[in-house]
Formats: sequence, C-alpha cells, structure tokens
Amino acid sequence: MRRVIPALLLTVAGLIPLWRFEATPHESTAVLADPGTPDPGTPQPGATTTPDGSGQSATTSATGSTEATNYGSVQVQVTFAGDRITEVRTLRAPTSTRTQGALPKLRQSALTAQSADIDTVSGATQTSQAYARSLQAAIDAKGR
Repeated sequence: MRRVIPALLLTVAGLIPLWRFEATPHESTAVLADPGTPDPGTPQPGATTTPDGSGQSATTSATGSTEATNYGSVQVQVTFAGDRITEVRTLRAPTSTRTQGALPKLRQSALTAQSADIDTVSGATQTSQAYARSLQAAIDAKGR
C-alpha cells in the first residue's frame, strides 16, 4: 500500500504534460489577393507603376517574395507614392487565428515605420519575420 500512493502521484505527474500538450496542426496558406500582372516594361521584377494625369508616377506597386514558415507562406504587396509606403496588402498568409490576428498589426507597423524594420507580434513570431522579409523584398524590388 505504501508504494501505491507514490506510483499514482508519479503517474498523474507524468500525464499532466500530455494533457497540456497542443499538437501544432498542419496549417494551410490562404491566397488572400491576386497580385496582378506586372507591366512588361517595368525594369525591376515585381514592381508596377500607375501613371496619373499629370505625367508623373502616382503609385508604384511591388510584390515581395513568398516566404515559407512552418505554418504556411507569407507574401505582401506594397504600394508606394513616391518613396512613401501608402498601402501594404497581404497576398498569402497562414490561416491560423493567431496569424489572422497579427496581420493588421503588422500592416500598421509597416505603414508607421515606412520600412521593413517592424516589431514581431507575440504568438506569431514566424509569421512576423516572414512578413518583414517579404516586405523588405518588395521595397528592394521597388528600388527604394
């Protein structure tokens, strides 16, 4: 009888980590937007220019690289007005709840920083890092 109590306690202590374990499900990547087709005369791949009526380039769009994470792929498209980032659109992202909650924060951070030097979002570290790499690739494609 003296051995039964420690055996039960050790069994319960061994089962607690199993109860708390959360297996990472295989996440899928959602294609959120169509990046469009770049203009054939664009000097750098992934960048497109839309002229306005004044003969100047009103906006330039550049698509970043597709960055893989353990949870899915991340890709962004950046719209510039001159050298200023005016819009960041997510083209591909994992479908997890954490990622979907992090995307608006990452977008706002990129618009505020006007660069790819953005903070990671807690709980979506891999997605944040992939977002920043894709954002930097888009900025580089624009030639900024």
